[in-house]
Amino acid sequence: MIRKPLFLLLLWLLATPALAEDLLMARIPMTFPEAMLKLQNVLKAHGQTLSRVQRVDIGLTSKGYKTDKYRVVFFGRLDEIREVAEKHPLLIPYVPHKIAIFAEEDETLIVAANPASLFPEKDPALQKFVRTWKADLEAIFHDMREE
Repeated sequence: MIRKPLFLLLLWLLATPALAEDLLMARIPMTFPEAMLKLQNVLKAHGQTLSRVQRVDIGLTSKGYKTDKYRVVFFGRLDEIREVAEKHPLLIPYVPHKIAIFAEEDETLIVAANPASLFPEKDPALQKFVRTWKADLEAIFHDMREE
């Protein structure tokens, strides 16, 4: 399956200092189930709607790879997604937003693409969304780090 190369690419990106600003990442001192529940509550507290949770570890384990729990959480604001789809169809692949959450022993990591690195151009209409998305993600990550 293609998931293993994507996972390895993610690990490589995390290890590459020059690309570190392209990702937002936080280590949460909680087990996976606790962090997953907290992420859902934090998203709700920030006015986000959870769209779905996609399991990634099933594909890896079915190919014989040993993995901890690994999910991709899709979320967003419905009105914002509709506005993006209507006014900026090139942004449709980036909504709903995605956070990868995976277990690492007794801790959990969350990772998301930094919207500012995805859209560096200075189009004011796009930058309105990019600034909002980046601020939302930073606030979510901040709250996830809080005990």
